[in-house]
Amino acid sequence: MTAEALIATAGTPTPEAASEESSYPTLSPSRAADFKTCPLLYRFRTIDKLPERATADQVRGTLVHAVLERLFDLPAAERTPQAAAALLAPQWQRLLAEFPELAEVPVEDDFLSSAGALLDGYFRIEDPRRFEPAERESLVATLVNDQLLIRGYIDRLDVSPAGDLRVVDYKTGGAPREAFEARALFQLKFYALVLWRTRGVVPRVLRLIYLKDAEVCDYAPDPEELLRFERTVLALWRAIEQATTTRDFRPRPSRLCGWCSHQQICPAFGGTPPPFPEPAPETRPEPETPAAPETPSMPVTGSAPETRSAPAAGPAPGDDHGSNDDRGSNDDHGRSDDHRAGDGRASSLRMSDFSTPAPIRASDQRLPSAM
Repeated sequence: MTAEALIATAGTPTPEAASEESSYPTLSPSRAADFKTCPLLYRFRTIDKLPERATADQVRGTLVHAVLERLFDLPAAERTPQAAAALLAPQWQRLLAEFPELAEVPVEDDFLSSAGALLDGYFRIEDPRRFEPAERESLVATLVNDQLLIRGYIDRLDVSPAGDLRVVDYKTGGAPREAFEARALFQLKFYALVLWRTRGVVPRVLRLIYLKDAEVCDYAPDPEELLRFERTVLALWRAIEQATTTRDFRPRPSRLCGWCSHQQICPAFGGTPPPFPEPAPETRPEPETPAAPETPSMPVTGSAPETRSAPAAGPAPGDDHGSNDDRGSNDDHGRSDDHRAGDGRASSLRMSDFSTPAPIRASDQRLPSAM
């Protein structure tokens, strides 16, 4: 795919249309990061679909993300630390009602107050009274090279009056060392590529907000970098296809193994993986019978809403899973980008110009733009 074709978005599928293209293989940042970290982990999660028990850190991350999403439902002047704290208990009860299995996850006695401490970290970085996000919990998707559907959910998308985009991802774990920032930014580059392909605009800023440490990492991608990243994603998918064809998903031991739910069946720890799942047998189609006369009906517009699933368990390398680590971050609120519903609310945005030429870290201070 050429740069010209990337910028020419007239024929690029919308996220809704692309998501309905079942004939294309799909890859999310979480699953791509799984394969990059350990091919066998990718197999266990994506092919074997082995269950994983959620952790308190993941559930806490889910709760904090829910509160930060609902916070922007309030009028701007009411988005205070006290209002965010008041949302904790109702949002926790809502999550338990929607996903009863969360009640089985052991959490500490100070679970809500520990989530409140993460919200305090957010308010040390941004003043949500001073801006309106363009989208929240928004699904983005596009076809890459007419062969692979990439998709994921963006925590927050800010749009300036000039049309500049800023992709924001909340991380409830500790900020990783600088050597691991590339791993943390992998997810946001994924989103940046999708936005460029679908909107013809390279995001001005990719922002990671580490709530626990009240730190920010900003990164400014460019078109050439996103083209290289696109080639990387396609090469990664070809490797996944090759591993699937040969049924050869090898373990890749690392420090992340300590957080894996599947050590007992991993060859690197003396275990034996389950048999590789066999594809369902093809069935011969039944002979067609004459169809009954079609009954007139009201026209249907739009698409069916996505079903919301419980937060996925287990760390997804490449995201942040809510623990204070220096090994790179994992899925911080226990969700997989493959199975997350969002509403993508649109609104106006008042913000100053945000120029960030390279990764910039800001620790424990209010940003000038207060965003």
